[in-house]
Amino acid sequence: QVQLVESGGGLVQAGGSLTLSCVASGLSFRNYAMGWFRQGPGKEREFVAKISGSGGSTNYRDSVKGRFTISRNNAKNTVYLQINSLKPEDTAAYFCAASPSYVTLLSNIRYWGQGTQVTVSS
Repeated sequence: QVQLVESGGGLVQAGGSLTLSCVASGLSFRNYAMGWFRQGPGKEREFVAKISGSGGSTNYRDSVKGRFTISRNNAKNTVYLQINSLKPEDTAAYFCAASPSYVTLLSNIRYWGQGTQVTVSS
């Protein structure tokens, strides 16, 4: 059974930092591209960042470039999202996702995590 378990969310002041983690089990982790998505209150879920199976390729939504960094440790079956300079508009539930394809990740999610809440106070 595949599981993706996120952690690291919390309440943080604007300008602060967080590192989210997502531990995967039950799948051949290095064969999956991984992504982070978020869903703010009253909003649709949106793409945040993705990383290829090897970790050699990454991509971000424009609004987080320069503040968010996605990385992975295949030995630990873990993908991370480092978030710096947090803004109130970053408040959302953050989800990790696994896809067999880095290129078509947005339309080819195979597994989802349950999410971790990030709340940014102004």
